[in-house]
Amino acid sequence: VVKAFEMEIIPAERVVAQIGDTLILTCNTTGCASPSFSWRAQMDNPLGGKVSKHRTYSTLTMNPVSIVNSHLYICTVICDEKEKKEKKEKDVKVELYSFPSDPIIEIKLSLVAGEPATVICKIPDVYPSDRLEVLLKKDEHVLHREDFLQEGSTNTETKIVTYTFHPMAEDIGKEITCVARLPIANMDFEPKERTSSLKILNANFGPQNTIITASPGISPMEGDSLNLTCVTQSNPPPQIVWSKYLAKESIQHLIKNNVLSIPHVHFNDSGLYICEVINLVTNKTEKATVDIIIQGAPVITKLSIEPSTIVQEGENVSIQCSAESNPPPKIILRRKSNNADMGPYSDRGILLPSVTFQNGGDYECVAENKFGNSRSEITLNVKYGPKNTKITVIPTNALKEGETVTMKCTSSGNPAPVISWNKKKATGESEKISKNSTLTIQNLKSQDLGLYECEAYNQFGKEEKAVKLYIQARLEEQDQMIALIIAFSSVAAVAVPAVAILIYVSRQAKINGSYSLVKALRLKV
Repeated sequence: VVKAFEMEIIPAERVVAQIGDTLILTCNTTGCASPSFSWRAQMDNPLGGKVSKHRTYSTLTMNPVSIVNSHLYICTVICDEKEKKEKKEKDVKVELYSFPSDPIIEIKLSLVAGEPATVICKIPDVYPSDRLEVLLKKDEHVLHREDFLQEGSTNTETKIVTYTFHPMAEDIGKEITCVARLPIANMDFEPKERTSSLKILNANFGPQNTIITASPGISPMEGDSLNLTCVTQSNPPPQIVWSKYLAKESIQHLIKNNVLSIPHVHFNDSGLYICEVINLVTNKTEKATVDIIIQGAPVITKLSIEPSTIVQEGENVSIQCSAESNPPPKIILRRKSNNADMGPYSDRGILLPSVTFQNGGDYECVAENKFGNSRSEITLNVKYGPKNTKITVIPTNALKEGETVTMKCTSSGNPAPVISWNKKKATGESEKISKNSTLTIQNLKSQDLGLYECEAYNQFGKEEKAVKLYIQARLEEQDQMIALIIAFSSVAAVAVPAVAILIYVSRQAKINGSYSLVKALRLKV
C-alpha cells in the first residue's frame, strides 16, 4: 500500500512561548522519500532561528526566543517523485510573553512610627507590559492599584510602582505585598500571577521588659543541663551579651546569644548571671540578672598531706580536706583503723607536730549533705629508724652440749631494717657471721660460746641488741653438760651493757668436772 504524501507542523497552528526560552518548530512529512523543505516568516520577516534539514523532516530552532519571533511561520514541502510533483504548506503562529520572576519589593522606612514610608515594587522583564496589573496590599487591605493600559510595548520592560503611606505602631509586623498579574486572554501559560512580601519594621524601640528564664529552674542538680534564655522587646533585634560575676567584682564575658546553654552544670557554675541587651539603633541598653545555685551531693575537691605523703619521723605534718556542694557539706577527716579508737579526728584538717611512726597509715575524708556523701582516702607514710629490736633464743631452757641453738632477731622500721649478726672475738673485734635475721648454731660446742650481737639498720638509723652464751658446769650423772644462757641486752649503738643474767639449773649436782669458767651455782649477778 502506497501512502499519500502528507505533512504537519508540530506544534500545530498556535504556540505560546516565553521570551528567553527555547522553541523548536518541526515540519514533518509522510509518503515522500526525499522531500525538500523551506521555512519563511509572514511578511518576509527574518526567521530569527536556525533551520536543520533531515530526510523526512525539518526543524526551526529559536534559542533564545526573542521579540522578533512573534510571527506566523510557514513551512513549504515539495515532493518530486515518479514524474509527479506535489507541494504542500502549513503555518503556525508564535505568540510571545515574558513574566520570568517575582516582583522585587523595597520599603524605605522612617525610624519613627507615623512618618512616611515608601513602598517600591519592581516587576522585571515584562511583555506585553500594557497587560500588566499591580496591587499593593497591607495584609489583606489594598493600598494601591495600578495598570499600564495606555502604554504600548514592543519589547520586555521592567515596570516600577511607587506608593507612600504612613505606618503606625500597630502596623509593625504586618506584611506589605506586591501582587503582579499578566492576564492575557486566550494565551495559556503559568504563572499569570506573582507575589512578593515584606514585613513592616518601621519603628525602632527598646530594649524593654527584659527578663531571664531558667530551665529547668534556678536551682538545678549538679550534672543536669541548664538553659538560660534572655527575653526582651526591641526593634531592631538587639545584640545580647551574657556574662557572670566573679570574685572581687570582676566579670567573665561568656557568649553573644540570647540562649546560654550549659550541658552539664557543676558547683562552680553557681553565681550571678547577667544578660545585657543593646539596641545599636536607639543606643539603649537594658540588663537582667538571675542567681543560679547548683545543688547536689558533695564532691571532694582536695585531700592532701603537706609537706608530702612520705615524711620522716619528727617532721610537722598537716592533712587537709575540702569539698563543695549545696547545701554546704559536713566534712569529717579521720584516721582509718580497725580499732575502736580512730586516732586523730577533725572536721577539715589534722595537724601532726613532730610526727611519729604511730601516726602513719590511711586517712579518710567523708563529706555529706542531704543529697548524699563522698569519700576519699590518702596514705601517710612515715619513715623511721629501727625500733623495738629484740632477740629470741630457742630453746629457752638449759642447753646441752651438742644441741642446736636458734637465735632470732626482730626489729621494726620504715623501710624494713636490714638485720645482720656479729660475734665478738677474744681480741675484742667483731666478726660478721650472718646477714639473716635468724642465726642457727648446730651441735653446740665450747668454741661457740661468747657474745653475739644483732644489728638492725636502715637509712634513718641503727639499733643493736646482744646475747652471751656461757657453759657453766658438768654434772656428775650421765656426764651431761648444761649450758646456761646469760643474755645481755642494750639499745645503745655501740656498747652492750648488762641488763639481766638468767641462770637455770635443772637439778642440784656435785661439781666434779674440769671447767673453770665459774663455780657451779656460785655465779654472781
